[in-house]
Amino acid sequence: MGTPRQSERGDQDGGAPAGGASARPDEPGTTASTLGRLADTVDRLRREVREAHAAADGRALIEMAKGILVERLRCSPVHADRQLAALSDRAGLTRLELAADIISQAAHDRLAEVTESFMARVRAAGRSGAEDDTPSVAVRLRSAESGALAADDTQAVAESLLAHALAPLGAVAVAVWAARTDASMALAGCAGFAQEEAARWHYVPPGVATPARRALTERRPVLLPALKDTCLPSIGHRQFPGGGRMAVPAEAGGRILGVLEVCWPHPLAPQSPQIRRQLEALAELCAHTLEHASPSLTGTCTALPPRAFGGPGELVDLVDGIGDPALVLRPHLDADGTLCDFHIHHINRHFVDPLGRPGSAVGGALLLEAYPMAAGEEGLFHRIERVHATGEPFRAERLALATVVDHQIPVTALADISISRHGESLLLVWRVEDEAVRLANLLQHAQRLGRIGGFEENTVTGEIAWNQQLFSFYGLPPTAAPVPLEHLPSFAHPDDSATIRRFLRTLLHHRRPASTDFRLNRPDGIARRIRVIGEPVLDPGGRLLAVRGAYQDISAQHWTEVALAATRDQLAHTEQRADERNRLALQLQHAIMPPARGHVDNPHLRIGVRYRPAEKDHLVGGDWYDVVILPTGRTLLCVGDVAGHGIDAATDMVVLRNALRGLAATGAGPAQLLTWLNVVAFHLTERVAATAVCGLYDPASRVLSWARAGHLPPVLIRGRHSDALPLIKGLLLGALPETRYEEGHIRMESDDVLLMYTDGLIECKDRSLHDSQRQLLEAGDCSTGSLEQLLDNLLAHTSADTDDDTCVIGIQLR
Repeated sequence: MGTPRQSERGDQDGGAPAGGASARPDEPGTTASTLGRLADTVDRLRREVREAHAAADGRALIEMAKGILVERLRCSPVHADRQLAALSDRAGLTRLELAADIISQAAHDRLAEVTESFMARVRAAGRSGAEDDTPSVAVRLRSAESGALAADDTQAVAESLLAHALAPLGAVAVAVWAARTDASMALAGCAGFAQEEAARWHYVPPGVATPARRALTERRPVLLPALKDTCLPSIGHRQFPGGGRMAVPAEAGGRILGVLEVCWPHPLAPQSPQIRRQLEALAELCAHTLEHASPSLTGTCTALPPRAFGGPGELVDLVDGIGDPALVLRPHLDADGTLCDFHIHHINRHFVDPLGRPGSAVGGALLLEAYPMAAGEEGLFHRIERVHATGEPFRAERLALATVVDHQIPVTALADISISRHGESLLLVWRVEDEAVRLANLLQHAQRLGRIGGFEENTVTGEIAWNQQLFSFYGLPPTAAPVPLEHLPSFAHPDDSATIRRFLRTLLHHRRPASTDFRLNRPDGIARRIRVIGEPVLDPGGRLLAVRGAYQDISAQHWTEVALAATRDQLAHTEQRADERNRLALQLQHAIMPPARGHVDNPHLRIGVRYRPAEKDHLVGGDWYDVVILPTGRTLLCVGDVAGHGIDAATDMVVLRNALRGLAATGAGPAQLLTWLNVVAFHLTERVAATAVCGLYDPASRVLSWARAGHLPPVLIRGRHSDALPLIKGLLLGALPETRYEEGHIRMESDDVLLMYTDGLIECKDRSLHDSQRQLLEAGDCSTGSLEQLLDNLLAHTSADTDDDTCVIGIQLR
């Protein structure tokens, strides 16, 4: 027998096979008969495959027609199947022929609807533009419409839009993005971009900020004058780095199915309303393509994912298997095609209405009619509308669902909400928070905030139940065994053992509720202050069955109480020391200047003095006065005020007062006395700061010589008219190491009254010292009676409100 190559050559030459024997083609066992049977088998299999494909295509057409009937007739899939069978019998057509006619008519109706809407936008764009530009706009848009409607995929639509409508506007590239249900975006078609750039941007994950994402989330056209200035990445940002972008949502029936993104090579100026309307019309064409055209794309663009559901019927079957209350919603459009509400298409068997209504009362109604409180800026309807428009799912925990009982009483329930879009339908699932679960969560949070742990110990079986908080109190892992009450002394501080035993004896043996505090020693060495409370659980016969109770960590409270007790002791000690100091200062002050004092004996002058201490003991000050008849026969008159309060001010006052007495024995004048007193205040003390006024009265000449050191000048009352003596120069004591003081002189006349005082007599918090002095002068003008009466009236009617000491000296010729 020859080789196959030899056999083929022999057949071509018309000779017989090798071996000289001739074989008939139909003879059994020959090669020709075997090849014939194989060819018949291949033909038969090919016929069966074609028939299977045809049957599958026919079933797909029938299912698609049933879906159209469900949408148009608002019926169930079973009813649609019956309606299709009845229509085919009535029309004398097969189910497949009738399904093809229904699909063809539906496509024609949708195409007419889109065409009419697009032409309305064309006419609007033409009316809004200039008259000379209207024909070109209409021609461009009609060309784009024809190319888009004739295209069989989104890639061809993108190329047609760029060539016929966008290139005349100066655009160099266009991208059509498809919004997916997982909040991602896919590049459905593009033109003008490099092939490798389209391959890089075939998919945009959820959460990535791009111009298309911004237009999708904001649900409005977005214009970016220069893409590089926005820091938003997008397709072609390297190819056209300085160009402008405009992203327009592709909307159909209230749903945003994608975004049309147009790229210019140069920075983009604000576009006119005419251009914006043209782009919105083109975006509507893209939406029609994304919704109905074949998803298979050319080039490097990725095909759109297949629809999750073939029709509302499959979604209904899925919803019925969900264990939580669920609704299938369908958009409800008005006469202009604008979304105005959602139709409750289906409710599952687990549906529970917050108002207790049966499912039949809600199914088939409009959402806002069934739940009017869902409206509002941040209400449930707003979130459903956003999911329907963008396709991005929405989920929230403990969202408030507001309803109305009896058309007037609002009721709010908290629920976990999930909203997702599936084709043209929406799935709304809610889980109303159970009251028992809510109260358990509140109790758990209260125990955590109050640092309380509960327990229950069965005294019969020995079973112990702890909550998680107790394990943290003891410093034990959650997998450790709970500690029985009888072992509590081994975990307590040794000094608290007796306290714990009394607690256990009262609770377990006397079977009475008990509580106690103890120090808990944890395995990690940390000591905690714990309060334990327990109560027995008894059967009707009085036998102890269990013990329930709670532990509370009071460590923070305990140490706070310890700190407060220490603070109270320290404060009491401080107050005691302050009282002693104030009492000492007051005794020192009273020893030098008694508060109540009458007139001073002087053969030439009537002298009256008044000293009023501060109303509050802690304000014991350094106000002082002195009246002394010197050996020369002259009389020393002085008042002063040391800065500060308390025992320091009182001792400084004593120093200055005694120093001035000693200096006055030299026979020097008032100015010289204050000069020497300033040296004492600056060098011989702890830098005392004080004011003073000093006067020397000579009875022979009836002349009063005086000087001041930062003090108010004396007041002279003559002939029922009062006036302050001139404000001669004199710096306060202790300010500088050396200073000179001026000296004034006044001759006293009969019935003259001279007043020396400290600022405590006139000082007010809300009034200047000048105004207060003027009020004192007015009081002096109205003075009548004796010198003593004048001083008493001044103290009684003074308007001072600073609680400061007050010293007043009044002199009058005899």
